[in-house]
Amino acid sequence: MLNKILDIKYPIVQGGMANIATASFAAAVSNAGALGTIGTGAMNVDQAREEIIKCKKLTNKPFAVNVMLMNPYAKEIMEMIAQEKVAVVTTGAGSPGVYMEMLKQSGAKVFPVVPSVALAIRMEQSGADGVIVEGCEAGGHVGEQTTMALVPQVVDAVNIPVIAAGGIADGRGLNAALSLGAVGVQLGTCLLVSEECPVHINYKNAVINAKDTDTVVTGRNMNTPVRALKNKMTKEHLKIESLSTSREDHERLTLGSLRKAVFDGDIENGSVMM
Repeated sequence: MLNKILDIKYPIVQGGMANIATASFAAAVSNAGALGTIGTGAMNVDQAREEIIKCKKLTNKPFAVNVMLMNPYAKEIMEMIAQEKVAVVTTGAGSPGVYMEMLKQSGAKVFPVVPSVALAIRMEQSGADGVIVEGCEAGGHVGEQTTMALVPQVVDAVNIPVIAAGGIADGRGLNAALSLGAVGVQLGTCLLVSEECPVHINYKNAVINAKDTDTVVTGRNMNTPVRALKNKMTKEHLKIESLSTSREDHERLTLGSLRKAVFDGDIENGSVMM
């Protein structure tokens, strides 16, 4: 079903990981038969447009653009996406309802990422073509419910396609998601180690060498939970959480931490989301 909806060979969507999901990476995924995604993260509109134009040159297959709605440039990016006739838009960190009509008129299919049944229902009511239901097993920003528990609840609650995400890394996970009623899966962490992924080799090795107990969720008391590799940075973050509820203290530690890991390969002081 997802194959027909998105015009792809395999029912797989690549996650729109900020600072990682570049045009070249997204194009490689799309050319391989899945749906590649450009992660605009904290980009401004010109940076996002440049990535979209580059991706169009690298593939003639459909690709998605992910927009973090807390980005101060989100409105301008959404307007540009509509102008560029992007095939699929995924969203996070907010509701895309205000942009839905504009995106639909441009021909885009909209798949918000949701962490709960209630939000999935809201997205259906706002006109979303489907939802990406992400459990707490995911890397990066996460919710509180597990993929196994959440996906079937959302499937029962909405009448739009459900894509499962969080802790899925191979065919067994895909088959499990399909059994739960999902039409496909979104993958992130397992793609980080691919040759085409632009992250630092230290980051890739950290993913490969990580054991089942090597990740931790920080930021819960700021309502911004993030799953990442246990390291010096996460230990300091958890210490600050136990002593302070000041958002400034948290931002002082986390600002730029993902870039340290992705570009500098600093897997001790950077945020190695996985």
